[in-house]
Amino acid sequence: MHTVLAASTRLNLSLTQNLFVIALCALTAFVSHMALAVFNDGVRPFMLDFVQGRAKRSATTSVSFGLSAGFIFGLGAPMALASGVLNPWLLFLPTDILGILSPKTWIAPLLGGAWGAVVVFGLGGANDLAHDLPVDFLTSMQQMSAPILFLFTLFPVLAITKQFGRPRGAFAAMLELTLVVLTMKLWPTVFAGSLAMAAGVLLLIGFAVRRDLLRRKQERAREEQQGRGLEKEQKREEAGGDPMASLFSGSALRLRRHLPLFMVLGAGVCVLAQMHIFGGGEATSFLIAKGQYSEAAQVDFYRMFGFIPLIATTALASGAYGIAGFTLVYPLGYLLPNPFLAATVGAVVFALEVLALSSVGKVLGKLPSVRDSSEHLRAAITETLGLAILFGSLLAAHVMGGGLAVLVVGGLYLLNEAMGRPVVRMAAAPAAVVVGGVLLNLLHWLDLFTPLKS
Repeated sequence: MHTVLAASTRLNLSLTQNLFVIALCALTAFVSHMALAVFNDGVRPFMLDFVQGRAKRSATTSVSFGLSAGFIFGLGAPMALASGVLNPWLLFLPTDILGILSPKTWIAPLLGGAWGAVVVFGLGGANDLAHDLPVDFLTSMQQMSAPILFLFTLFPVLAITKQFGRPRGAFAAMLELTLVVLTMKLWPTVFAGSLAMAAGVLLLIGFAVRRDLLRRKQERAREEQQGRGLEKEQKREEAGGDPMASLFSGSALRLRRHLPLFMVLGAGVCVLAQMHIFGGGEATSFLIAKGQYSEAAQVDFYRMFGFIPLIATTALASGAYGIAGFTLVYPLGYLLPNPFLAATVGAVVFALEVLALSSVGKVLGKLPSVRDSSEHLRAAITETLGLAILFGSLLAAHVMGGGLAVLVVGGLYLLNEAMGRPVVRMAAAPAAVVVGGVLLNLLHWLDLFTPLKS
């Protein structure tokens, strides 16, 4: 059986890497304070009222904290502890909050840098302490890697099935399964889901583009038959085009005015990825920990297609971009050979993204099926990862403490569901593993539990 486990869950960062993370957190907090970019896609739509002065800083901070806290402590911290690799939920969601919270511009980078220091020094100490406990729940959490990696492979199948129906979904499933088996047989050192995910995403995009092209062809044919093509175009021009165009152009212009700052931000994020101490997603973190950088690049590249329309439209509507842009800097950073080249590439990529934002919005407006595909991709990613993280957390619990640990972790997850999910569903299971690990250690010290032998 081919499994992928992190080689080590130790957070071994050099002094240079520590200082770089601190500096990048300071920069992202500053950018957030300026309302130029935030990482949380759910917060971005609220930034328009903040930018235009209709919402106070305190209210926007409350929104950001409410939408981010569960991911920070329930997903970001446990995933970093389990894999030994930093992630965007742990680094950038807190700097969203701290940047918006800061009453003064000069305070924002200080708060962001302080958080970066807490992460690189505090998390490393917590990591070492946890490994020395009688019940080493961090090592047990490596059991999450196989479910996350392999179930994540299926997200294009789910998206195809929901958007284009069961027959095409079944075809995609059979194709992916075949590719996974062939990869495991012919290239055992390669992550088995790489080719399968590529095929699935290409199929989805192909189906969506084909549907949009056929629809546009049919619309043009109807307009020509009715002789209304030129008349509609003239009316559109007389009306001034898209009623949202002025708002979108204003937001795009606002972002372009700060292009040098975005180039620095892009350079920083790309260098962070190039250092191989950072993973852009749940699956990516374990691949980076294993040293499978090309596979990690593929995973984040395919995942990017699910978020480009969301990031582009919310940025154009709110005037606030994403901290990681379209996230293309992640896979590029993983593959680049040195930080100097990564900084250059990251800066150029961010510049091109910001300059092309209006054009991307216009193209997406003409491809409704492609936009729908991105929504289905995001929903499928959430579903597959939700199941994978829950299953992986229960596996970790069983390795950590047998049936008692499964009872505790599963019970905490179910209790969270019954209480209306105060912790978001995706983060609830990893958080339950950490809480369960602490509880089992307490029971051990009270001589009420004997750790399982490894």
